[in-house]
Amino acid sequence: MSKGNINVSVENIFPLIKKFLYSDHEIFLRELISNGTDATTKLKHLVSIGEAKVEYGNPQIEVSIDKKKKTLTIKDQGIGMTAEEVEKYINQIAFSGAEEFLEKYKDTNNDTGVIGHFGLGFYSAFMVAEKVEIITKSFKDEPAAHWTCDGSPEYTIEAHDKTDRGTEIILHISEDEKDFLEEAKIGGLLNKYNRFNQIPIKFGTKKVNDPDFTPKTTKDKDGKETTEPHKQIEVDNIINNTTPAWTKKPADLEDEDYKNFYREMYPMQFEESLFHIHLNVDYPFNLTGILYFPKLSPNMDMQKDKIQLYQNQVFVTDNVEGIVPDFLQMLKGVIDSPDIPLNVSRSYLQADGAVKKISGYITKKVADKLTSLFKNNREDFEAKWNDIKVIIEYGMLSEDKFFDKAKGFALYPTVDNTFFTFDELKEKTKDAQTDKDGNHVILYAAHKDAQHSYIQEAKAKGYEVLLLDSPIVGHLIQKLETSNEKIKFARVDADHVDNLIKKDDTVISKLSDEEKDKLKPIIEAAVPKETYTVQLEAMDSSASPFLITVPEFMRRMKEMSATGGGMMGMGNMPDMYNLVVNTNHPLVSEILNTKTAKKQERLIKQSFDLAKLSQNLLHGEELTNFIKRSYELVK
Repeated sequence: MSKGNINVSVENIFPLIKKFLYSDHEIFLRELISNGTDATTKLKHLVSIGEAKVEYGNPQIEVSIDKKKKTLTIKDQGIGMTAEEVEKYINQIAFSGAEEFLEKYKDTNNDTGVIGHFGLGFYSAFMVAEKVEIITKSFKDEPAAHWTCDGSPEYTIEAHDKTDRGTEIILHISEDEKDFLEEAKIGGLLNKYNRFNQIPIKFGTKKVNDPDFTPKTTKDKDGKETTEPHKQIEVDNIINNTTPAWTKKPADLEDEDYKNFYREMYPMQFEESLFHIHLNVDYPFNLTGILYFPKLSPNMDMQKDKIQLYQNQVFVTDNVEGIVPDFLQMLKGVIDSPDIPLNVSRSYLQADGAVKKISGYITKKVADKLTSLFKNNREDFEAKWNDIKVIIEYGMLSEDKFFDKAKGFALYPTVDNTFFTFDELKEKTKDAQTDKDGNHVILYAAHKDAQHSYIQEAKAKGYEVLLLDSPIVGHLIQKLETSNEKIKFARVDADHVDNLIKKDDTVISKLSDEEKDKLKPIIEAAVPKETYTVQLEAMDSSASPFLITVPEFMRRMKEMSATGGGMMGMGNMPDMYNLVVNTNHPLVSEILNTKTAKKQERLIKQSFDLAKLSQNLLHGEELTNFIKRSYELVK
């Protein structure tokens, strides 16, 4: 037996490891399983190139708990270590065996599947253990070694009688971490971090029906049949799927395989995904994965952190900020890349060069998939538009490259449920919908029912009206206007349609200037001046006598402020409206010519409330009084 001190560059390394190495103590299990996986994949590689003269077999990693001894053991059947290698790799913290292995064999195989990079993973065991033992037997013909350390810089190493190849790590769990001796706890961690591990992981046993046993059926004297219970046997409980869908080639998978994997990833998700994107690239970085577009409601209250990041099939995090573009974090699925390190810190990911390339690649891949879906089956794409539009619109706002690509597949539905691309929309409306300044005006509604009367009036004049009802539409149309000269969006209730789209034949007012000067203060006195600005307009006599409009600029800035943009504080400003009075309507002339102030006030009030009702602005006591007053008029 020999003794020594662990070679560390800082004094009292173990307290630092326990406190600062990882933010979550549970991560130790992932690290130790990863070490066992490395040891096994190293062996497979050495056998494949003839350097290890042993049978690879069907190795697995075994995790076991002994509550009486208060131990948790992780055992692999991998490459193992000699006593000399234990001295080298275990006692010299941060000297990574995986790094040396990759360097030595980099010219023989570029894809060894080795995870470790930093050599610190093993020491995470001391976050939960008061003592750690390693019993290991190398694939080489050398004696096994037994290493022990109690959490101080001192260790012992001696020979051991272990005869089977591989490494056992025995953690003597400390008193304040004893929940790691519970099967439910360990099972949950294995499911979280290692459910798709490359090497089978055994955790306990389970009972299954004996495939070699056929139950006998017998009849009693009355002819009633009875079948004996099926015989059960205990088998190893393998907790992981070693070949998940993303590790396979797209050509080897059917649609049902993708659906099954989606159910495996999200067993509590009852709705199927709309479509999937299989990521598979090996240059200039390695990346595989499957992303799913889920059904989304048209609001922004959506849950992120549904994409899981793996490194060589080992779970790293479900916080993929900086790796996946922000607008795609509402997707679900898996990304796996050996170029994203499985290390002690995740904070630098956003600044990492490889990560930035991965983010750009994912954006391009998603855009290419959407383009393909649109071109190959536009009808199906249109049917799914309402379920995916928020993601696409968000992407158009946040990523300029995605915005450029989305021009080909982003859709703009009308209130009649027809769909146009932006270029199609411009071509469809370019001649009929221009204003007095020569701007191409695109009309839209945000609420089909609430703005129904405005929509109908625009349609009666032959105009197309889009239905843009997502919460970020204000931001989107601002960007579209900036990117397209002489294009202007206007909501149908921003003004009377004849003012939004100026016609050649100007309507002449039936009221003289003198009459208009007399009428305006009468109406202003009857409506709240702090909220409504009265405007007298000459319109068709068939148009409404009173019309409430919402100034486009003020409303848009207010909406943009409420969703994180626009002018600071605009979202807290009071609502402002225009009350447009049609000077050519007979009712307006009657208001002007009415002799009694009481009747005049009643006509204005009723007309004003009707206008408010059409904009869904009549509520509470005002609505109650309006209904009561309407019944009185009917009588």
